[in-house]
Parts: sequence; structure tokens; C-alpha cells
Amino acid sequence: MDQSDANIQQPRAEPTHPKVAVIVLTWNGKHLTLPCLESLMDSRYPRTEIFLVDNASTDGTADAVEEKYGERIRIIRNQANLGFAGGNNVGIQHAMDGGADFVLLLNNDTLVDPEMIDHLVKAIMEQPQAGIAGPKIFYESPPDQIWFAGGEVFLGRGTARHIGIRERDQGQHDTIREVDYVSGCALMAGREVFEKIGLLDPIYEAYFEDTDFCMRAKMKGFRTYYVPHGRVWHKISSSTGGQLGRRKIKRKLRSSWIFFRRYSKPYHWLSIPFFFSIDVIRIIILVATGKIRDASSIEKKESA
Repeated sequence: MDQSDANIQQPRAEPTHPKVAVIVLTWNGKHLTLPCLESLMDSRYPRTEIFLVDNASTDGTADAVEEKYGERIRIIRNQANLGFAGGNNVGIQHAMDGGADFVLLLNNDTLVDPEMIDHLVKAIMEQPQAGIAGPKIFYESPPDQIWFAGGEVFLGRGTARHIGIRERDQGQHDTIREVDYVSGCALMAGREVFEKIGLLDPIYEAYFEDTDFCMRAKMKGFRTYYVPHGRVWHKISSSTGGQLGRRKIKRKLRSSWIFFRRYSKPYHWLSIPFFFSIDVIRIIILVATGKIRDASSIEKKESA
């Protein structure tokens, strides 16, 4: 189907549809980014603006996107790799300056259902005090295996977890519900949220930026909702949980420490050291047994 046919089939934008800006952040991920953007082009939501934020890639990602999509995708070329929070913040600011009503942060290693944006917008507009929403996220393979069905934070344990991870989807997580956080892999927030709490906090080098953002929103009276009928597929391994090398484990533990030091109460620290130690041991065992792949060689290749 050529682009003219696609345009004919797209519903006409009505004034009742809020404007949604989609931020896709990339760094040397051309092979992932192009399919992600292609899936976004099939979205049935009639009023979207897509921003590609390129974190100083050296693999020609931005040029390839510009060649394929032209002005249909706005390309922002950062002069340095600003990380997840910094890179997304550049895109969010552009979206806000352009009058976006909602901003959707979307990982470049995802594929989205054509109705995903519709479901998230509807949830934020209809659920009580809603400010943030996130979809059900599956592994790419097998495509019915859940990666994320909402997030829970346990301040007394110093831990946070994905609900439903590695479960086969049998409808057990098909109810819209309030959650502690939604994954930054696919996170939509209303304009008012950013205006009241600000952008992502770049103190987190990686991990917990999304959890912190949702926690700050909650403290300002906004609620975060998991929206199961919005669907996304994430290109990570279901058997290993992704290639989580030593550097990434270190970053995750550091971000976890920052987050729980920031939000936990003094009495929580009677139990947090115990559970934190257990989590460190659990990760070490997973790496040692091969259930989490040591990606040191891959990380060296990425940084070369």
C-alpha cells in the first residue's frame, strides 16, 4: 500500500482529538528505529506529530529517516549523547513548544498496535485525575508473552517490579487500573503534568527515570494508569530479560539507590538494606547461571 492509499484510509482529524507528540529517542539504532517508525505510521490516531531525537548517532540513523520520511517526521539532532532523560527532555520541550496536549515517549526498539495511541489518550481523558498512562507491553518473541502490565514500587523493600513479566497473556491483566508507574518504554503524559512537575530527571543515568517521573506526578495529585488494550511489542529476549551486562547492572543499582533514598521514609531503612542485598545476590546468581546474559562484549562493540 503506497502512502496515498494510507492517507485515504486515515480518519480525518477532528477538533475533539488532542494533539499527541510522539518522541522516539535513538542512538546508533537504525535497524530498530526504522521498523518502529513504520509501525507508528500505521497508527489510526488522527492527530500526531512524530519527533525523532537522535543522540549523536554515527550509523546514519537520522539521515536514513530523513530520506525515507522527509517532513513527516521532525528530526532533532543532538550534538552529544545526552542519555535517556536528557535526550527525551529535548524532544519533550520541542513538543511542548509546538502545542502538544499529550506527549508519548516511545523506545525505538518497539512496534506499536495501530490503536495504541487512541487507547492511551482515552484513558487519560476518562480516568479520574489521570495524568500518565502506559500500555501492555509484550516481548517481540513470543508475541503473547508479557513484559509489562503495570509497575509496583515497594518503598519498604527498596524494590520495584513489572507486573506480569514473562507470563503468557490469557486476559489476566486486561483491566485498566491505577499503578505506581508505567515503563518509559511507552509512557504518555498530559501537558499539565510536565507543566507542574517538570521533565525527566537526568540524575538517573539509566533506569528509574520513569518511576521517578510517575512518583513526582503522584505527589502533585496525578494518577498513573496501566491501559491493557493499548499494546506494544518490545524487542528484547524473554529468556534473558535483555542483554544486561555489568555496566548496566551497576547503573540500575545506582539509580535504584538514588530513587529509594529520595522517596523512602526513615523507618523504611530498617528493612531496605536487607532486601537490597537480596536483590544484588539475585542478580549475581542470574548472571552466573546465564539467565541474564553478560553483555560486556556487546557493550564494548557499542562504545567502539
